Amino acid sequence: MDTQPKPRPSDRELAHIPGAEPSARLDPWWWLVALVIALTVILTTVKSDPFWRILLFVRDGVAVTVFLTATAFILILIVGMLGGLGRLSRNTIIHGVATLYVELIRGVPLLVQLIWWYFAFPVIIQQIGRWLNISVMANYQANAIVIAIVGLVFCYGAYMSEVYRAGIQSIPKGQTEAARSLGMTYFQSMRHVVLPQAVRVVLPPMGNEFISLLKDSSLVSVVAVADLTRRGREFMATHFDPIEVWTMVALLYLIMTLFSARIIAWIEKRTRFER
Repeated sequence: MDTQPKPRPSDRELAHIPGAEPSARLDPWWWLVALVIALTVILTTVKSDPFWRILLFVRDGVAVTVFLTATAFILILIVGMLGGLGRLSRNTIIHGVATLYVELIRGVPLLVQLIWWYFAFPVIIQQIGRWLNISVMANYQANAIVIAIVGLVFCYGAYMSEVYRAGIQSIPKGQTEAARSLGMTYFQSMRHVVLPQAVRVVLPPMGNEFISLLKDSSLVSVVAVADLTRRGREFMATHFDPIEVWTMVALLYLIMTLFSARIIAWIEKRTRFER
């Protein structure tokens, strides 16, 4: 009987095993993230003027951008799930309201929606307050950050509703029928059987929506939110350095989007399952 230990397989042999190739263990696109970060560090150290001053000036705008994106995306996931379930509902009223919401919101550009929420919505609240003689509503003043989050959630919630709907419909009906045969209600089968599988299916488009949201958050600069883009505009208006300002702003956005894309890819790999 041969008791000699078998030699360890080489990387070339591992490459023929699905999921065991070296590229599956280390995402090479992290090098692109490192390259962009290195370029930013070089610009702010070797050629520190004015890149370092720009970075210091817009750093609070970076924090606002991250906060807006993270907060809005959490709410978008909730609104999208409700919208997706509403689109699949057999109740005519719920289905009609959800469908009307998706069709109307998707038909108006995000920039127009943000402007409407910031300038028109407060006027409506004030008019209602005057009619009802409610001083709090009559003197309502819009909070720029809150309004920006509301606008982003309403817009992207419609798109996320379609993502959820497609993911739920991709799950075989036999899964729901099996859950119902075990005595589960419709909501229990959705919660315990369908949605856990659908979430893994919709992770790629969901990640794409997050990256799009991160980039589109720059539009909130038109409604008095001091995000990264607005802070860049303020610095340029004062120092007149358009090349340096927008190069630095572009690099900061690129770092955030590339880093987010790699995290999303890692989550997809960890939750991937073979059909």
